[in-house]
Amino acid sequence: MVKQLLSLAFVVFLASCGTGFGSGAGGAGGAENAHIVPGTQSDLEANVGDRIFFDFDRSNVREDAKETLARQAAWLQQYPNVHATVEGHADERGTREYNLALGERRAEAAKKYLISLGVDAKRLSTISYGKERLAVVGNTEEAHAQNRRAVSVVVSH
Repeated sequence: MVKQLLSLAFVVFLASCGTGFGSGAGGAGGAENAHIVPGTQSDLEANVGDRIFFDFDRSNVREDAKETLARQAAWLQQYPNVHATVEGHADERGTREYNLALGERRAEAAKKYLISLGVDAKRLSTISYGKERLAVVGNTEEAHAQNRRAVSVVVSH
């Protein structure tokens, strides 16, 4: 009997804490997401994931990135009035010109993958920022890895 009461108390405790069990990919659930408007950038970031990452000097879509892009494609299909820009970024190594071209290849690779999953090409555009908009400042591999990315940004809905 005591064991059952403790188990019940534990379940009630978890429910009252708002643990976020069952929340969407990439985000917290429960009260933390109550203020997020569906179909917005905040929704994309919190519930889907707005970015993918690339290997050094590469622009091919990695296997782990395909999962995020699949969630983005499903999200975009859920909100047919949303248009997005895919931003391509690079780390700080290399020339400005080289990194702009690399960022463009990364953005285009992500865009092409989204299109292959059924997103209308007319709803997507690309831009490269090269090494101009670092997500993480620092000359470490961890910082470089966070800067080698493509980010999907909602431009209208």
